[in-house]
Amino acid sequence: MTVTVPLSERALILAPQGRDSQVALMILNEAGYGGLITPDLATLCAELEPGAGLLLIAAEALRGPELESLLSYLDQQPAWSDLPIVLLTHHGGSGQGPSSQLSKLLGNVTFLERPFHPVTLVSLISTALRGRRRQYEARDRLIDLSNSERRLQSTLETLEQQVEERTAQLRHNEEALRQSQKMEAVGQLTGGIAHDFNNMLTGIIGSLELLRRRLARGRLDDLDSLIDLGVTSANRAAGLTHRLLAFSRRQSLDSKAVQMNDLVQSMGELLQRSLNESVQLDMRLDEELWVAEADPNQLESALLNLVINARDAMPDGGNLVVETGNQVLERDFTDAYSNLEPGDYVVLSVTDNGCGMPESVINRAFDPFFTTKPIGQGTGLGLSMIYGFSKQSGGHVSIDSKIDEGTTVRLYLPRFKGESLPHAPAHTEQAPDAVEGETVLIVEDDPAVRVLVSAVLSELGYRFVEAGDADGAMPILDSEQRIDLLISDVGLPGMNGRQLAEIGRQYRPDLKVLFITGYAEHAAVRGGFLDSGMQMITKPFTFDLLTAKVREMIKS
Repeated sequence: MTVTVPLSERALILAPQGRDSQVALMILNEAGYGGLITPDLATLCAELEPGAGLLLIAAEALRGPELESLLSYLDQQPAWSDLPIVLLTHHGGSGQGPSSQLSKLLGNVTFLERPFHPVTLVSLISTALRGRRRQYEARDRLIDLSNSERRLQSTLETLEQQVEERTAQLRHNEEALRQSQKMEAVGQLTGGIAHDFNNMLTGIIGSLELLRRRLARGRLDDLDSLIDLGVTSANRAAGLTHRLLAFSRRQSLDSKAVQMNDLVQSMGELLQRSLNESVQLDMRLDEELWVAEADPNQLESALLNLVINARDAMPDGGNLVVETGNQVLERDFTDAYSNLEPGDYVVLSVTDNGCGMPESVINRAFDPFFTTKPIGQGTGLGLSMIYGFSKQSGGHVSIDSKIDEGTTVRLYLPRFKGESLPHAPAHTEQAPDAVEGETVLIVEDDPAVRVLVSAVLSELGYRFVEAGDADGAMPILDSEQRIDLLISDVGLPGMNGRQLAEIGRQYRPDLKVLFITGYAEHAAVRGGFLDSGMQMITKPFTFDLLTAKVREMIKS
């Protein structure tokens, strides 16, 4: 009698010696189980692929090279599978011989001594197949879970696609709204900046056009006034550009002595533009204020952020007070904060009488990206930037606030410990003439800037060599050409100016380098960017400053 069962529940039998395989198959069929006799391990391994419920193997058959194939199959079973194996041994064989050593490798093994009783064999087969069916149930549940996961993933992908489509539909309007909110967040500066910049450009373009017309007509009278007008307008435009770049969040600290009252007063017009007409700005500046030590650009950015936050806290208008003062912090206060030392501090505070903040908001106010403003109206980086700025400066920042009464933010900066304020070098004296043969290598990708720099150096009696990028400059550096100074733009295409200077000093260890840059960030990281024998000036620069720097560096 042959019993037909699913491949997944059949017993694969391997007992090549004697009649054990035929007897075992007959017993299984009489009990209602199906099986297949295999002549060798290779055939048994091949039959594993279609499916099997269990293996019935004689211990003496577990030898030969095909054993590795069986062990490999068992080792690579899926997580749900643990194929049961009934191992036929001789009397006492379960504890000795190679079969016992292989039991750990075979995994789910049950030993059956020969000669075996039919009831015992059927019992073992029944138990093994019940366990195998539970494995199949686990597999089916995993498949169901996997299908559910795929359906969920498909649903999520569909929802995501719908969201993306909806987002795409709204993107234009949202971008316009976001841009409008950005402009409002910086204090409605756009109109005022455009107005001022257009006035400056009008002064520059108009003065140049008048100069051209008068020179064409041979009129040389009163040219100085037109030149002064153009230069003044250009300097105002440069000052506005530098101020805007100073608000960049990528600025690094360039600490120096700061007259905080002067800084606040110079920002008065900017701050006023940042406020609504319903907000009254009041400045209370201590006449006996100490000199602070800080990065003035970062301090300006911090003050503007605080004023904008105060404005937003008073949507219906109110009073905003910007105040300066001196304060001595004692050890019992500073011990509560890391990197804060007892001593003299200059305090800048901004107070509003707006909505105030609850304690839960105050506790998180300095966390990066935390904001209570609606989406698109604030990044949540303003106060965290101020917190980082205060800590890097060796200072402190605090918030006092009460609901419906208002908020005060105090920024503490260390008192400047130098004996006197540094003075900007005056460039009124004419630089000495160049010594015969002194040569400058100019590396600048902008042809107009390169021409102007070379023209000024030529007028001063310097020889010069030009290159438009680092690739053009390196052969010059690696030559016998005399070079007393390298003037290089920082933002060159390809290899930048700083990398060029490093290579240049491999050829010429004593090479002096003057960097010029139009990106204010480079000017604020002088401490980490410049090595000995290096200096930097920012565009736009006066030719008096360029001349003085060149003369100073070559003679040093």
